[in-house]
Amino acid sequence: MVFKRLLGALGVGGPSVDTVLDGGAVPPGGVLSGQVRLRGGGTAVDVEHITLELVARVEAEHAEGESEGFVAFERFTVGGGFRLGEEETYSVPFGVTLPWETPVSELHGQPLGIVLGVRTELAVAGAKNKGDLDPLAVGPLPVQEAVLEALGQLGFGFRSADLEYGRIGGTGQQLPFYQELELSPPPAYAHQVNEIEVTFLANPGGMEVVLEADKRGGFLSAGHDTVTRFTVGHHDVHTRDWNTEVDGWIRQLLEHRSAYGSHGGYGSSDAYGSPSPYGHAESHHHDDHHGGHRSGPGVGTAVAAGAAGLAVGVVGGMVAAEVVDEIGDFFEGDEEDEG
Repeated sequence: MVFKRLLGALGVGGPSVDTVLDGGAVPPGGVLSGQVRLRGGGTAVDVEHITLELVARVEAEHAEGESEGFVAFERFTVGGGFRLGEEETYSVPFGVTLPWETPVSELHGQPLGIVLGVRTELAVAGAKNKGDLDPLAVGPLPVQEAVLEALGQLGFGFRSADLEYGRIGGTGQQLPFYQELELSPPPAYAHQVNEIEVTFLANPGGMEVVLEADKRGGFLSAGHDTVTRFTVGHHDVHTRDWNTEVDGWIRQLLEHRSAYGSHGGYGSSDAYGSPSPYGHAESHHHDDHHGGHRSGPGVGTAVAAGAAGLAVGVVGGMVAAEVVDEIGDFFEGDEEDEG
């Protein structure tokens, strides 16, 4: 998708800019490539810099309730220091590396409802102007895909995905927000848990998988949350039996007992059974887990297969279609608001 914006801040006849991203989803830690295409206006100008800004639509909880807005989480200067002549066309190719914690916006081509974008800033003769958002598609890393596929094969269904402002304490989180994938449990676990939330925190060496279970309350007890965390390496993707591995994670998660609490703080226990406080986006315990060899169907077999798959959602392809429309409308609205 190409967006065009006349830089009104520079006056009538100023230069225009088109940012064109190369097609296809990019994984976290991968290279996002494309071109920034400029066309000169009625007079020659000095281009001081061209900057790309990665932004995400993020939800935040506060005393008054919930709100959402855009958060910039990375900036790259990709060009500048040249003169753009009158009516001259100029193209600046770029290749920038996405942060490892960049949220996943699609799985097997199906959007998850996460809104990510690339905004172009052009500085000319001391004036700066931020152009329209270009939608950014981010696909999963192989190890993320393996975990999600295993969850799909175990019968978990996709409910929703969102980005939460805040930090998960006790982890190596770098960005000011984190992604949560909310999954519905299969019948085998439905009596124990309302939903499972999965957060991936990737880094160059591997990935932390944070799991949270919203547990069902019994006749004499209230529902409460259990949280635990596992660490895997990128090289592990072909050396583990992921179905068995992830099933073990879920069983271990549900076996842990958490202290009763509200949204402000929960309790959990570490691998040695010691209590460990957990506050929403504040603290976690660490539980490394290692397993055997991968087996079973190839990546994507169950996840993309139907209503139970994580990529499609609990009501089939309609969820994906609605998400596509919502994201498309959002970017079109942004273009109209800023044009």
